[in-house]
Amino acid sequence: MKSLVLIGGGHAHMITLSKLASFIAKGYQVTVIQPSDYHYYSGMGPGMLGGTYQPDDIRFATKKLVERQGGRFVKAHASHIDPEAQLVHLLETDETIHYDVLSCNAGSFVPKDIVEGNRDNVFTSKPIEELNRARQTILEQANKGPISIAVLGGGPAAVELAGNIHQLCKKYVANKPTIQLFCGRSLMSSTPLRVQKLVRKLLTRKGIEIIEKGYIKKVADNQVVIENNETYSADIIFPAIGVKPSKIFAQSGLDIGPDGGLKVNTFLQSTSHRNIFGGGDCIYYADQPLDKVGVYAVRQNAVLYNNLMASLEDHPLDKFSPAGDYLLIYNLGDGEGVFSKWSITFSGKLVFILKDYIDTKFIKLFQKFEV
Repeated sequence: MKSLVLIGGGHAHMITLSKLASFIAKGYQVTVIQPSDYHYYSGMGPGMLGGTYQPDDIRFATKKLVERQGGRFVKAHASHIDPEAQLVHLLETDETIHYDVLSCNAGSFVPKDIVEGNRDNVFTSKPIEELNRARQTILEQANKGPISIAVLGGGPAAVELAGNIHQLCKKYVANKPTIQLFCGRSLMSSTPLRVQKLVRKLLTRKGIEIIEKGYIKKVADNQVVIENNETYSADIIFPAIGVKPSKIFAQSGLDIGPDGGLKVNTFLQSTSHRNIFGGGDCIYYADQPLDKVGVYAVRQNAVLYNNLMASLEDHPLDKFSPAGDYLLIYNLGDGEGVFSKWSITFSGKLVFILKDYIDTKFIKLFQKFEV
């Protein structure tokens, strides 16, 4: 009996997870390894931080979905892959799990390398569960007295965090905090100029201070030090300085890209091991490096499902095509957002209504399989 193992229940595995019964009906064993019973939809994470959504609104019950279809769910971290023995080692136990075909959607993490000392009041946007803990910490501290909150980074994750922190405090906190956004030398530098201007306008209107005096040098003892050695105090700190793929691939001797992600070919198949596949933020697509945005994981869904089945059955594989431009919508809190696609860019309430509709439709599509 051949065995299919999935590491992670993220966006790129959603169709595969919803159709696990199709593998089991053909006699294949299916095991899903994930450190939580749930997978959270990262696109709605800032909204959860801001109080727009509750945790149940933005997560999939992975464990329930897997077990209901007859698969095995293992609540653990995958620590190491032995590609020669075809084994996945678990961090929490001595157990190893054998696979004939392995698919990795292990996600990414926000580095905390610049943080020294105590990290109790330092929060990142991944794992998403951490934003719920951050939300409670902000409410507890801000309702005792004025606090300062620092968001480190100038990209989409940072501006969405800053905007939704403002929303949270506006709705639930008596003492207005100081919110500072440390964005290196420029805000949203990888986006069109029109997007940069609209994001700046919305954040400035909310009273968020945008600091563009240099990159972060270090964070220690509630102090943020930028490269000119200027120092700022902060009670709560959110590093949002980019994401990196899981370290498991480099540690396992698999082919990796320059960012450490699993290097895959046009079939989303490891370039070094033909029975290993991957999708989402944890891969490096060899043909054309892809931005770390959820749209690519969603586009990879059907190809991954088809190729996992084809690999088990020794059938030809399907090719993945990244396709063209994708829609960008930023949730900046207070029911406002910025929309950008092609040459169309605008901001306002309508943008958030559109984002909420798209995100809610996506999550409900897969939540229905839990029932």
